Amino acid sequence: MTSIRDSFDMVVFDWAGTTVDFGSRAPVLALIEAFAALGVTVSEEEARRDMGRAKADHVRAMFEQPRIARAWQDAQGAVPEQAALEQVMAELQAPMIRLAAETSDLIPGVAAAIACLREQGVKIASCTGYTREMMQAILPRAASQGYAPDLVVCAHETPQGRPSPLMIYKASAELGVWPLSRVVKVDDAEVGIAEGRNAGCFTVGVAASGNMAGLTAQALAELDVDARAALLSAAAVRLRAAGADLVIDTVADLVPALEAEAARRAGQGLDGC
Repeated sequence: MTSIRDSFDMVVFDWAGTTVDFGSRAPVLALIEAFAALGVTVSEEEARRDMGRAKADHVRAMFEQPRIARAWQDAQGAVPEQAALEQVMAELQAPMIRLAAETSDLIPGVAAAIACLREQGVKIASCTGYTREMMQAILPRAASQGYAPDLVVCAHETPQGRPSPLMIYKASAELGVWPLSRVVKVDDAEVGIAEGRNAGCFTVGVAASGNMAGLTAQALAELDVDARAALLSAAAVRLRAAGADLVIDTVADLVPALEAEAARRAGQGLDGC
């Protein structure tokens, strides 16, 4: 009988929208708040467009959106350049830390999935577009709920962020895992899937709990059946287009999905949790 460990040695998880913060709400709301404090209104759609990048890269990408660039120039009297990026990042720090802490409940099923993976000898790493300062309130709260990765790699701790594979390379090197084909990357954002593909990992997209759907668990549950199915189908299409090898609704579905992949590779059944 085979197990997940026969095919994979490590799983690298994203944070917001993948393991915590159903709907990936904190970074969106924090970006909207930071820009508003500087006289610029941004929509949720605009804030979500480049989700998953290191926060400075995310803000830089938002300034590349023509409407936001014009709104900034109208409010601040100058085109958005490095000084503008620094202004937004300074405003972003406090709401990002506050909202990340407020939305740090584990997504249902995460703790059980982590426990099952560890029972099978799989190492657990994570990487994030949040800075180390932004993660300080999240890490102990996640640990108290049953999720404490073996390693956390934060934004700006590698020379480049997503979609470069450097955070995954760092996690693999520090935990002694190779080849990268035996690593799974789990993410709810297109740029995070690209990161996994660029590293040579098996990539798993998360459709229901993350940035693609963008709704709290309650809001998602309140949709009628057809609307919910259409939303999740569209999310899955985008994640597959980004390169996901498979797409699940939430991390609660990860273990059976990896068991099925391991069985497919082995051509036989396997033990599970």
